[in-house]
Amino acid sequence: MVDIKIFKMSSILMKADPIDAILAQWQSVRPDLDVSPMGIIGRMTRLAKHLERAIQGTFSDFGLHIGEFDVLATLRRSGQPYQLSPTELFNTMMVSSGTMTHRIDRLEHANLVKRIPDPIDRRGTLIQLTDQGFNVIEKAVEAHVANEHNLLSVLEEAERKALTQLLSKLLISFEK
Repeated sequence: MVDIKIFKMSSILMKADPIDAILAQWQSVRPDLDVSPMGIIGRMTRLAKHLERAIQGTFSDFGLHIGEFDVLATLRRSGQPYQLSPTELFNTMMVSSGTMTHRIDRLEHANLVKRIPDPIDRRGTLIQLTDQGFNVIEKAVEAHVANEHNLLSVLEEAERKALTQLLSKLLISFEK
């Protein structure tokens, strides 16, 4: 069993997290191996799971799943008339066309979006927010942003800015 240690980070004392125990175990059995990347990736992976649960909790209050929120939010931020083609939604959200169809079907069944003919392409269809969908996304996005502020409240403003820059740098390296 690995002892939980306290270490100094910035100007505050912090308890070791569960990843520190894993790293210490590896250090004891493989001192020759630099396992520090495991700490970064492991923390991001665990945080992603915690964040997804916390975010889904907020969306559940509005009868939405994360993916459905993403569709509504994408339509909302597209500006009036709050409509996009299924292909535009598909490309924006990086999901399979089958997943997108399922999300749209579920949202249409809930009367949050509707399919309308594309006036430019008679063979095409556009996905548009309904009035009810607009009202739901307005309330859901406000609750979502408040929840995200709460989730990040443990970080000081300078830490948020540094984290934003570092995560952006890492993300850009994958999405070149």
